[in-house]
Amino acid sequence: MSVLPWPSAAAAVGLGLLHALDWTGTARKRLKAGDRLHPTQHPLVTAALLSGHHTPLWNGDRELKAQIWPDQFPDWFGIALATSGHAAALLFPHVTPDAPPTATPGGQLADHDFMTGPTEDRYPDVFGLAGGVDGGGTTDARHHVTARLTDLPHHTITVGHDTAANADFLNTLLL
Repeated sequence: MSVLPWPSAAAAVGLGLLHALDWTGTARKRLKAGDRLHPTQHPLVTAALLSGHHTPLWNGDRELKAQIWPDQFPDWFGIALATSGHAAALLFPHVTPDAPPTATPGGQLADHDFMTGPTEDRYPDVFGLAGGVDGGGTTDARHHVTARLTDLPHHTITVGHDTAANADFLNTLLL
């Protein structure tokens, strides 16, 4: 299935993932130099990055994450932005910091997998211009996408913070 990236004002990246990718130090240096992350980022996340803290922060059952502008990926981390891609499988990940990567067949799409309603509350339709369609599309569109994605292999995976082991595991699983 061919896919296009979703245009977004910011990408939410957890403190644990930033640490696992060895990006925490870069983010800290850039913030100390006066660079800014997206204004929707919680101040506790900024404070954690500035102090070098990388344990996930929570507000109830919601993880507080760094809100990274798209242009910061190439500028800060040397990661080029994709203009298209191919979906080869659906992965339902769980992160256990010290666990080796594993996979089991299965996993199922659910409504919370779509950026809709309460799961995507950063851009509410305050002016009522979206005609009742939220960021996750219409119900019919979500059902159509789900039907297409159902044809792909599904894997429930566990990954740890060893990015090299995770990369090798995913290359073996998906290629």
